[in-house]
Amino acid sequence: MGRAVLIEEPGSLRIVPVPEREPGHGEAVVRVAWSGICGSDRELFQGTRTPGYFRYPVVPGHEWSGTVTALGPGTDPALIGRPVVGEGFRNCGRCAPCRRAETTLCTAAYDETGFTRPGAWADELLLPARLLHPLPEGADLRAAALAEPAACMAAAALKAAVVPGERVAVAGGGTLGMLAAQLVAASGPGELVVLDPRPEREELALRCGATSWRASGQADGGFDVVIEAAGAPGAAAQAVRLARRGGRIVLTGLAGTETHPLIPSELVAAAVTVHTVFGAPSWAWSHAVRAFARGLLDPAPLVTHEFPLEAAAEALDLLGDPATPTGKILLHP
Repeated sequence: MGRAVLIEEPGSLRIVPVPEREPGHGEAVVRVAWSGICGSDRELFQGTRTPGYFRYPVVPGHEWSGTVTALGPGTDPALIGRPVVGEGFRNCGRCAPCRRAETTLCTAAYDETGFTRPGAWADELLLPARLLHPLPEGADLRAAALAEPAACMAAAALKAAVVPGERVAVAGGGTLGMLAAQLVAASGPGELVVLDPRPEREELALRCGATSWRASGQADGGFDVVIEAAGAPGAAAQAVRLARRGGRIVLTGLAGTETHPLIPSELVAAAVTVHTVFGAPSWAWSHAVRAFARGLLDPAPLVTHEFPLEAAAEALDLLGDPATPTGKILLHP
């Protein structure tokens, strides 16, 4: 008998026993090593997540790492005992977007681990084996638990298509911004600036490959590429102002009600190309896992707090406490 954290409805969270499950055809059981806590998990608990993108009751946990312990028929037996991470979107694999590997744009109804399916705030996770990405033997599973946000930023970095020598700004010095900085740094930019209002983030930004850190609003603009990873009101409009005319912008943050909207005439006058990222498609996962395996991506310094599974409520409270600086918070079943 295993355990899981169940959110039955907004504000209601408890540990429940979960019977061991046998994997069906094409499925795998993963023993969870580490599971991350994201702002969207807090939204689940508070009841503020966008309608249509959740289903109560639910076991959260879409960021995770673990080891394969059981496989159903129709799977690769070499996966047994392998350290893995895995995609969350339960895509159909048959529609046109899926066939283009744009799996987050699947035309089937939204279905994602940790939101509509039981997630990894549990001892074990059951999911389709086709969504697994094997890691090298001996991989740091604590760091690998950040593979999901890293894959989202891999999508941003690949869309940005940074050319060696270009000037790049990453707006936002949280977990996403630091992961973006690491991935962009591997492309050889001439300048890589992380923008964030928290001066205590400067040392970490430099460790993640930035050439400099600046307080938000103090950059002079003219960047070839701007990656917005702040998710704050006004961040998208700021990205346009930071980019040079004809530059490229990648928007990844969800700021809710936008008090400083993008103005079409400003976009046209700036002649910028705007890309957006919604989740991590399969091709971005492959990129992030390769970068992690080769040491080009190291999420370990971004982890600031660890809690046992039983302390999930305490971990959520900490995430929402503005008085306590946090990076990535992990649960350790």
